Amino acid sequence: MRHWFRSYWTEEGTWFYFEVDADGWVTRQVELQGPSAKPIAAASLAEWQAARTAGTLADCEKTFGAAAEVPVHEWDNHELHGLVLEEFETVWLAARTACQARARNRSASGA
Repeated sequence: MRHWFRSYWTEEGTWFYFEVDADGWVTRQVELQGPSAKPIAAASLAEWQAARTAGTLADCEKTFGAAAEVPVHEWDNHELHGLVLEEFETVWLAARTACQARARNRSASGA
């Protein structure tokens, strides 16, 4: 069973949106930074694992970032706000689109 929630981390000025599996491992993660909620990550654990196997992990992380590497129950002092799937998917799709556009712009500019 999957669960969705978000958490605001004041020290980073960032909203984190998470999809977690039944064991508390993050399967998808979105990071929105600053007052404008700029998407800076939209990472998928399955995609990250496939990229690692394929030897393309650096490109994957450069484009989409990385998901948390410890289960939710090991986190310290982060207030979690529950979401429904539809809320998470809306944020996920917008963040993925923004990350892909940034990657295309980097590629077009030769960066």
